[in-house]
Amino acid sequence: MLISKIVKSIQPSITLELNAKAIEMEKQGHDVVKLTAGEPDFITPKEIIDNAYKAMIEGKTKYTNSAGILELREKIAAFTNSARNTDYDADNIVVSNGGKQALYNTLLALLNPGDEVIVLDPSWVSYEAQIKMARGIPVHVPLKFKNNFVPKASDIAPYLSEKTKAIIINSPNNPTGAVYSKETFLEIYELIKDKEIYLISDEVYEKLIFEGGFYSPTQIPALREKTVIINAFSKTWSMTGWRVGYSVAPKNISSEIKKIQSHISSNINTPAQYGALAAFDVNIDYYINKFNERRKYVLKRMEETDLEYVYPYGAFYLFIDISKYDNDDMNFANQLLKTKKLAVIPGSGFGAKGFIRISYANSIEILDKGLNRLFEYINEVK
Repeated sequence: MLISKIVKSIQPSITLELNAKAIEMEKQGHDVVKLTAGEPDFITPKEIIDNAYKAMIEGKTKYTNSAGILELREKIAAFTNSARNTDYDADNIVVSNGGKQALYNTLLALLNPGDEVIVLDPSWVSYEAQIKMARGIPVHVPLKFKNNFVPKASDIAPYLSEKTKAIIINSPNNPTGAVYSKETFLEIYELIKDKEIYLISDEVYEKLIFEGGFYSPTQIPALREKTVIINAFSKTWSMTGWRVGYSVAPKNISSEIKKIQSHISSNINTPAQYGALAAFDVNIDYYINKFNERRKYVLKRMEETDLEYVYPYGAFYLFIDISKYDNDDMNFANQLLKTKKLAVIPGSGFGAKGFIRISYANSIEILDKGLNRLFEYINEVK
């Protein structure tokens, strides 16, 4: 039986693939250190768990509005407005099964077959796959390491065409930890202001900024009607497995996203929505401070090596240039796992050969052990 050509063209997630190898080695009894995690190591805050449990006990286990319960959408709108000086309301919000579905819903709502979407590399592994599944064409724009992989209009301009429908931006960035400034978005605005091009702004790490501040393209009034925000509760509130994300879009787009979701999943898990409702009352300072403590530890340890990296202002990743030791980052990662039992993600999975990504969403003890193994390996292959 023939399988869809589009689906056959999609590669499995390299992050899950490497993680699966590491887990298999652990099952065999090896002491594996995994610096692959794209999720916090903290337990979901008790207030969130309690509110979800309370909802279940009260019988709130039925279908909801396909866009999400009104109370949650109102809270999301208020949360979004507070950081951006915007005026979104509940009708701009669709609550989805994680940020992934929010992104896929958005692509389905915007794209016609053959439309092009600009992807700024290094980029999150699922952008390309989702664009293809939505019958679009991903157009990869290689950014420059010397600019900390922060885009310039001059990087993007040569890749625009009459078929360009959207540009995906991600700040704070996975995998680099870079954070885009207002000036970056003003450059992009000048580039697209006279064109029918949307911005899809992945802002999942917005609260995880350790130096400087967060800026969204929606803070530029002229970009607001051209921008769809993708966000989620996963990273900030350690809710990766709860699968609660959302899109914030102009109402004409949001209504189409809601229609798509109604046919794909009806609504997301009802108790999870009530859990997320409590998240806004949780003080997250402890978690932010712990991530920053770990970030500072990793940066201090990096002074022991000659490895270069993207300075991480946000998220919880360090993107390291290993090209002086091995031009083949896949081989580097596989050998590191084989010989030192250390799992990292090769940069080629993000469209940046010669790099690896490590996550500092781990305890200091695990980070210490992992970095020791990384440094041992590079000393051996010098």
